[in-house]
Amino acid sequence: MDNILAFTLSVFTGFFAIMNPIANVPIFASLTDDLDKATKRSVSKRATITAFVIVVVFVVLGKFIFELFGITIPAFKITGGILIFYVGFEMLQSKKSSVKHIKEPETHENIAISPLAIPILAGPGTIVTAMNFASKGNYINILIVIAVFAVMCLLTHIAFELGEKIVKRLGKNLIVVIGKIMGLIIAIIGTNMIITGIKAAFFE
Repeated sequence: MDNILAFTLSVFTGFFAIMNPIANVPIFASLTDDLDKATKRSVSKRATITAFVIVVVFVVLGKFIFELFGITIPAFKITGGILIFYVGFEMLQSKKSSVKHIKEPETHENIAISPLAIPILAGPGTIVTAMNFASKGNYINILIVIAVFAVMCLLTHIAFELGEKIVKRLGKNLIVVIGKIMGLIIAIIGTNMIITGIKAAFFE
């Protein structure tokens, strides 16, 4: 029971750091600035549901994808760790990650899919994090990863709904600080993945 609780907490921390609902609020607000409240809600729902479906597909079919392309778990962990570390490093420098940033689409109809769902919510970092946790083995772990990600998508939707209030209450400076803290956590997660991958490749 303690292992399950510790794993759940670890998954939640990882997803919260990589998705960072609070830091994504200003992005959502800028992309939907000229939309009415009902349309903003619709965009938020579509974005979070799309992100959830994308990540679940990778979590469920992760092993099949590995076998199809001949990818080993150690290689995945090392490469994924480098990618996640890079995302965290850019966040620490207060840069918009080149891994997840994409130009604003021409029409608002596509905002929910790109850039919100892909790559802001379900970008490479999120997918790698989800597959890393799911690769730890049994079906219980996979279900926990899916359930925690569902909670994160719900929290993200709520954050988008309360976007203007959050920005006014916290202020842009505090949001930047939170982003840097999340960046540090992401970089540490990436480093840990690299170490685990190296151990699995050469010492197990």
